[in-house]
Amino acid sequence: MTRWLAEYAWLPDHAEPTPEVLIEVEDGRITAVAPLVGGGTPTAGVEVLRDATRLPGLTVPGLANAHSHAFHRALRGRTQGGRGDFWSWRDVMYDVAARLDPDSYLALARAAYAEMALAGITCVGEFHYLHHGPDGTPYADPNAMGAALIEAAAHAGIRLTLLDTCYLTATVDGAPLVGAQRRFGDGDALRWAERVSGIAPGNDHARVGAAIHSVRAVPAEQLATVAGWADRNGVPLHVHLSEQPAENDACRAVHGCTPTRLLADHGVLGPHTTAVHATHPTSADLALLGESRTGICLCPTTERDLADGIGPARRMAEAGSPLSLGSDSHAVIDLFEEARAVELDERLRTRRRGHFTPADLCTAATVAGHAALGWGDAGRLAVGDRADLVTVRLDSARTAGVPPVGAFHAATAADVRHVVVDGRTVVADGRHLTVDVPTELRDAIEAVTNR
Repeated sequence: MTRWLAEYAWLPDHAEPTPEVLIEVEDGRITAVAPLVGGGTPTAGVEVLRDATRLPGLTVPGLANAHSHAFHRALRGRTQGGRGDFWSWRDVMYDVAARLDPDSYLALARAAYAEMALAGITCVGEFHYLHHGPDGTPYADPNAMGAALIEAAAHAGIRLTLLDTCYLTATVDGAPLVGAQRRFGDGDALRWAERVSGIAPGNDHARVGAAIHSVRAVPAEQLATVAGWADRNGVPLHVHLSEQPAENDACRAVHGCTPTRLLADHGVLGPHTTAVHATHPTSADLALLGESRTGICLCPTTERDLADGIGPARRMAEAGSPLSLGSDSHAVIDLFEEARAVELDERLRTRRRGHFTPADLCTAATVAGHAALGWGDAGRLAVGDRADLVTVRLDSARTAGVPPVGAFHAATAADVRHVVVDGRTVVADGRHLTVDVPTELRDAIEAVTNR
């Protein structure tokens, strides 16, 4: 048994952190959570406290990054300086996508996932569509690229939900995949399902989920095939939704309805589905998403980087959609920044303050994200849950003098001091224990950008 004594800990259903909390862990699970101030002392008394490792600062549950494209990490600093929009950015992204193979993808993803661990992320949802060789020819192992991601997460010490993505067409009206897109496609949804069914993670750190890239990429008559596979296998289903107004306009032109309505009509929405972005929904869309309990994954740092717009986060939550967070393109890997941006962007959109409490933001970054990725036993500091602990400094230049409840409005990824995943320490004193993150990021990115 391992014991941790948190100076402050954010416990389930608490509006703010609790001081002096003893957390006991065995076989990767939390076996006891005992507040020592006003809650009595553990039965083992003083000896127990002597045996506990002190965690100075604020300890929160492991953070869940519900939307990632690992290879986008190579774009950081290369796409932010010029003009353009999502579509011009996409051309640069495709250039990187065309250069990757299983070995280079393993190196890049390992480094990107280790950077996530340093940021307190204990679980990531990888929206994976780089399936085949650059010309669309499958590798000898048709899931070699997915296997590289599974291995990368194991090296980095975090859990992974591989959201294997169906990507069949280039436009809503069915134009074929061309150029770098050819490696994304399986021909049709049945062949996608056959390939995905062959993935066997072989390790408790990884699970397989499903994704529909978007209504641009999966023809309407094949949406139900993907949704049905996810339902039969009891796995989460994710989909990019209404990220751009152009997507909405094209869907209306071809199908006579919004993308949300199209997904609803083909059985895609539901409590095991997460819509990513949902930046430009109509009021009717919000009702469909909320009534079906479809989750929404917001990625504010990417949405602002790509000039996508600001989605109506408060209205989404009020309609009934659980909110989770993702770093998406990894312009920034910082779930604290993503969390506070949900509140701050809503202030910009409405010109009013106070839409989400700190506890709301903590929930989105932790338990809601894990649930969206199919890990219902993670994201809470509670008995029986996975022992994921993330400790944030309260004495840095950013957090000094900040009350613990203000951490999600003040801290950054740089303030993460200690990370435990499934009871195993991955980051100690701000250092990853097995990966030289800056060096490996530099080498992996140079290998696929030629500089």
